[in-house]
Amino acid sequence: MEGADLVAKVLSTWLTLVLGLILLPSAFGVSLGISEVYMRILVKTLEWATLRIEKGAPKESVLKNSASVGIIQRDESPMEKGLSGLRGRDFELSDVFYFSKKGLEAIVEDEVTQRFSSEELESWNLLTRTNTNFHYISPRLTMVWVLGVIVRYCVLLPLRVTLAFIGISLLVVGTTLVGQLPDSSLKNWLSEVVHLTCCRICVRSLSGTIHYHNKQYRPQKGGICVANHTSPIDVLILTTDGCYAMVGQVHGGLMGIIQRAMVKACPHVWFERSEMKDRHLVTKRLKEHIADKKKLPILIFPEGTCINNTSVMMFKKGSFEIGGTIHPVAIKYNPQFGDAFWNSSKYNMVSYLLRMMTSWAIVCDVWYMPPMTREEGEDAVQFANRVKSAIAVQGGLTELPWDGGLKRAKVKDTFKEEQQKNYSKMIVGNGTLNVESD
Repeated sequence: MEGADLVAKVLSTWLTLVLGLILLPSAFGVSLGISEVYMRILVKTLEWATLRIEKGAPKESVLKNSASVGIIQRDESPMEKGLSGLRGRDFELSDVFYFSKKGLEAIVEDEVTQRFSSEELESWNLLTRTNTNFHYISPRLTMVWVLGVIVRYCVLLPLRVTLAFIGISLLVVGTTLVGQLPDSSLKNWLSEVVHLTCCRICVRSLSGTIHYHNKQYRPQKGGICVANHTSPIDVLILTTDGCYAMVGQVHGGLMGIIQRAMVKACPHVWFERSEMKDRHLVTKRLKEHIADKKKLPILIFPEGTCINNTSVMMFKKGSFEIGGTIHPVAIKYNPQFGDAFWNSSKYNMVSYLLRMMTSWAIVCDVWYMPPMTREEGEDAVQFANRVKSAIAVQGGLTELPWDGGLKRAKVKDTFKEEQQKNYSKMIVGNGTLNVESD
């Protein structure tokens, strides 16, 4: 009995501290300053670790970022110029060397696949997964690293799991109860309160520190919010500052339970897998949603997959064919405190959440941008590219034309055919020139 009493006292003390110092303040959007003190200590510790690394291993003090620096010298000149030094006026076997060179460059340094691996850091952040060799540089640094492991796994992880469990449970229970009310302004208000409160708790479970900029441009009801996509928690990051109607595919398991509970309280737009393939059905439901100016703005990630916080890839045009006002949002995470990128082909959701909850913190900036509308004579693709460019510039991200779907799919035949056509035009052109010269 004494052991059981001791366990009960420890649990009650633990829950009291969690409830009083973290849960209630986060639910009301209030900070007691604990996270600010934690971040200051963390920043000082990482700065000290960086200095120790530079003294102990000066050659390894700066990690090369292959995504930005480039590990090979690539020739970006067009095909005509690249082949001019290898070929004569007609087809020559030496043309093969040009295409072989381009193929090897693509294999060694591929612009697409680089965006689906974790971002390299300029200095070690005391996380094992960044570089496993740095913590052997000095005994003092090793002790700090070991202490960090103990803090992250024995203190932060249990605390964060507790907060996440409470936040998700409250979300399911709260939205289910609100969903029983008849449609009214009261129901809408309660739904927003539940969503905001629970998302704030879940963000606090990741030690999230979010800096919102230009709040006067926050998405308005009846509009469409589009943002670059790095992680599933992008939804939490944005919903902490305002409510949105989610768009996505119906899932099973825990995610399915959450979806079914949320849609009872708020008009989220969930699609079955078969419906997602029907573009006309999706467009119709989204148009119906934005036609009602009382409904929450729709949140869409046009890339369709997570990119590694360094770039913005092709925006699918479907979101920009609906009409209405587009509210662009740029999200940029600070990789120094934790890697928010979800490599879904490498980690399942449980492994990803474990990595997130054993990081130091999730720190990010969110920029709300002036609303944009489709201009006269502008098609959906051009509009999507214009919005993508604006988000890339604001977030300091690299803009790429590639489809993020290449993460799992092979290169489309149209891309190959385009290169073949360009080469064919060169051959035909040379042949015409030869006839004229004769």
